[in-house]
Amino acid sequence: MEKPFTEIINEILEARFGNQGSDIFDKSQLLQYISLKTRAANRGAKARGSFANLYAIYVVVEDYIEKGFDKSSTYDKYEGAEFIRLFRRQRELPFGTKLQNHALNNRMNSEFQKFFPVSEYVPILRNLETNRYWVAENMLKIKLRTKTYNIAHVIIEIIDKYAQTKKNAFEQFIQSCVELQDIQTKNPEEAKIFILGLLAPNVDARLFEIVSYAILKYYYHDQKIYWGFEIDKLNEDNLTLYKTGRTNANDGGIDFVMKPLGRFFQVTESLDVKKYFLDIDKVQRYPITFVVKSEEPVENIIVGIRKNASRIYSVQAIVDTYMDCIEEVINISSLRNCFIQSIQQGYLKNIIEEIVSQSKTEFNYQDEIDDKV
Repeated sequence: MEKPFTEIINEILEARFGNQGSDIFDKSQLLQYISLKTRAANRGAKARGSFANLYAIYVVVEDYIEKGFDKSSTYDKYEGAEFIRLFRRQRELPFGTKLQNHALNNRMNSEFQKFFPVSEYVPILRNLETNRYWVAENMLKIKLRTKTYNIAHVIIEIIDKYAQTKKNAFEQFIQSCVELQDIQTKNPEEAKIFILGLLAPNVDARLFEIVSYAILKYYYHDQKIYWGFEIDKLNEDNLTLYKTGRTNANDGGIDFVMKPLGRFFQVTESLDVKKYFLDIDKVQRYPITFVVKSEEPVENIIVGIRKNASRIYSVQAIVDTYMDCIEEVINISSLRNCFIQSIQQGYLKNIIEEIVSQSKTEFNYQDEIDDKV
């Protein structure tokens, strides 16, 4: 269970429980799960943050503490926390502004069970009729020999520390981007290497989508199309890529839209055929270009999708209908090539500026860092 953030978790446990800290960690599946989910802390801003599931735990534990149940034995009689209050609280936390309800409802518990399939408990309890929520108190009380330790406050402290660590990493990332805006004319190779480093499978999904958008926007920027309703009256337009919303938005599977062709782009890190077909169904089987966070060759991705589709759907006509909706697959290698071509066209500075702008918007980051540069 040793992960990058585990050392800090152990320090927090030792400060709170002394020599019993390591034994408490070994007996707590919830702490071990949090340790697994916080392993991105030391990999900087580029690594996925996993805040949705962590904050689902955070808000039910916080409610438990605020109501004083860490000092009483009456939690079994508690009517439960209202969903809307927990949901709003999630969005008040760092990087939580656009979180949706999936983690609270089931996703967190479902993932926990994958890590701990024989566990007696799941962390979050829910009454579907009243839409009230509880934390599994048995997971907060760790018994060592004759003494029981409550880890509620430790969980809050660990997740707070993790959020602060990620926030610091993101501030450094933004600072680096802003500095690159100034030096890219003097040292374009350094700026190029920095952005290429953002095109990797371990990059945070939101950052990958932002960088993909910035690159593709300027890759298509100078490509022209001629169109019109009369052959002797044609319009000349540049291809323009628009980002349709935040990365966590429920926008029907459309991340970017290209005008005037009307192409749809969906960014994904999954190679699960069901996810691809679900996105296609969301837009009524309108053709989609998939931007895939994968080093796999494009040909292998397409062959893999078709192979898995044929295995799941026994009717070839259904498979063909879905596959025909995949207009293009753009992988990490394709994005790198697009980026190199965009640099050659003189758009390095524009791409950096787009990444900074979109990142600040996506992460609700204030412009205070601009004052430091």
